Amino acid sequence: MLDFSLPRRYEDALVLLLTEVLNRIQFRYNQAQLEELDDETLDDDQQTEWQRYLRQSLEVVAKVMELLPTHAFSTLFPVLQDNLEVYLGLQQFVVTSGSGHRLNITAENDCRRLHCSLRDLSSLLQAVGRLAEYFIGDVFAARFSDALTVVERLVKVTLYGSQIKLYNIETAVPSVLKPDLIDVHAQSLAALQAYSHWLAQYCSEAHRQNTQQFVTLISTTMDAVTPLISTKVQDKLLLSACHLLVSLATTVRPVFLISIPAVQKVFNRITDASAQRLVDKAQVLVCRALSNILLLPWPNLPENEQQWPVRSINHASLISALSRDYRDLKPSAVTPQRKMPLDDTKVIIHQTLSVLEDIVENISGEATKSRQICYQSLQESVQVSLALFPAFIHQSDVTDEMLSFFLTLFRGLRVQMGVPFTEQIIQTFLNMFTREQLAESILHEGSTGCRVVEKFLKILQVVVQEPGQVFKPFLPSIISLCMEQVYPIIAERPSPDVKAELFELLFRTLHHNWRYFFKSTVLASVQRGITEEQMENEPQFSAIMQAFGQSFLQPDIHLFKQNLFYLETLNTKQKLYHKKIFRTTMLFQFVNVLLQVLVHKSHDLLQEEIGIAIYNMASVDFDGFFAAFLPEFLTSCDGVDANQKNVLGRNFKMDRDLPSFTQNVHRLVNDLRYYRLCNDSLPPGTVKL
Repeated sequence: MLDFSLPRRYEDALVLLLTEVLNRIQFRYNQAQLEELDDETLDDDQQTEWQRYLRQSLEVVAKVMELLPTHAFSTLFPVLQDNLEVYLGLQQFVVTSGSGHRLNITAENDCRRLHCSLRDLSSLLQAVGRLAEYFIGDVFAARFSDALTVVERLVKVTLYGSQIKLYNIETAVPSVLKPDLIDVHAQSLAALQAYSHWLAQYCSEAHRQNTQQFVTLISTTMDAVTPLISTKVQDKLLLSACHLLVSLATTVRPVFLISIPAVQKVFNRITDASAQRLVDKAQVLVCRALSNILLLPWPNLPENEQQWPVRSINHASLISALSRDYRDLKPSAVTPQRKMPLDDTKVIIHQTLSVLEDIVENISGEATKSRQICYQSLQESVQVSLALFPAFIHQSDVTDEMLSFFLTLFRGLRVQMGVPFTEQIIQTFLNMFTREQLAESILHEGSTGCRVVEKFLKILQVVVQEPGQVFKPFLPSIISLCMEQVYPIIAERPSPDVKAELFELLFRTLHHNWRYFFKSTVLASVQRGITEEQMENEPQFSAIMQAFGQSFLQPDIHLFKQNLFYLETLNTKQKLYHKKIFRTTMLFQFVNVLLQVLVHKSHDLLQEEIGIAIYNMASVDFDGFFAAFLPEFLTSCDGVDANQKNVLGRNFKMDRDLPSFTQNVHRLVNDLRYYRLCNDSLPPGTVKL
């Protein structure tokens, strides 16, 4: 194994540093200092003082591993082994008691030593996990033996923990030792998960050699994971097991995964209607893993060996089982809607949509075949969602979840949904979100109501960006909804809710549908000998621009920055400021507003961006700016006398390059503010010279 070539004296120093850092994170050597660290209070990064200390120490370990892989590994692994021997030796102290199994270690000193050893093992497992990236890629073959030793050890430890159920064992000091045992088990799963990219690389090597060793590793890992996917297991451990399962299904993707008995067991448990449901997060992760096992293409196999027909049938069965209760909510002519308490209905909707949305989100970037199978399985649930939507329009919490689901569908599977059904969805939403409904959501339902409207606008953002002519017929309705229904409700509200999404929708409508407003072809311009494009839908364009202008008069700096960026982007891409309608009726109104903002210092953080925007607008018609706009602007300025206005006008040089022009703008603004300040501080009746 080749190390990064370092002079010998540096090697010795780095190995010494590594040994010292490893000692300092172990209670065995540094108990007094480590016990001082707070492991309860979270900081701004959601870490405790202990976690931060450990993370920083592990970064040092990783850096040494990067420079001296052989030395680092041979220093760390024996330390891990020592602590593992203690953990693996606990089995001899497990005795059967009346209520289950008990750890027969009771002496206070022994309990304290065990506590320290378990804490150290947990830290060292994290260290080994942190080093996983140094065994993959170009060095995979050279460092294969060391990595295999680590992974085999981790698989053994996770299986041991699951088999003797140390997480459920009675101890002499349950408040200390039980969390320790759970943490070690969870960290061993997390460390194994860190090696999923190494396992994926091994998988592609094993595919060529068909090695039994790899199959055994994966099967044994699943034997360790499956018993933990249970409501009887603590959340910390359960979630570690779920994350490992997701990595096996998504990153490693062995062909034989679905045929492993332990995986079949998980499928049966999740699809069994009588089985108790896992906590939300775990349920979502397990369903994602099972869906990915069936949907993601197997690496290193041609298309005709992917077994798509069988996998498609299995995926449809999985989704059918997961959405059984949800699909039963749909009213039909034969069976009118079952009368079920509203809260129970909401639980079913929440539980089902959180799982389905996650499945769609995780498949959205995959190949067409995977997305096709996914949508075929989901089709009925999507139709049920659309049928239920009107019934829950006044329940903003339900509407919020339904729109989240539809937004994810639009982003990931709109091609698979097809045009007619997509049109039906958009039309249903446009019909449901009347002005009254929008007002109720925004004004009376607090943050949830606003989130509902924001998600609806996000869906429309996806629609207006769609290339081609398919959804163009909806543009008039979408613009009308924005300008006549949403905008009047939020325009005067100080709250930023909904505004950012509305203006993003307006920007995307303009950016992706420029020809809806400016119709022109190169041929037409040549034939007519004109450069101006033919303007269409002028009232709607003017209303949108006016809304942008109004937003610059409001105190919200984030909205100001976003909208200024949108205007500048439209100018860069579509020459907005050069269009006749903008140039003749809006240009200097915008310049005026931006100058006033600079004068009032309301958005000082954006001085530079505002200066550049003023330059880009003025540069369209410099003559008009210097000859007409500037004198008019100064004439309208209050708080300064005629003589001061003349001085301000004379001092503004007629430079036309960006740096000089923006410098002149900022000087004008500063001088104007200075004059006003001086004039305001003069006593009444003073004669100004």
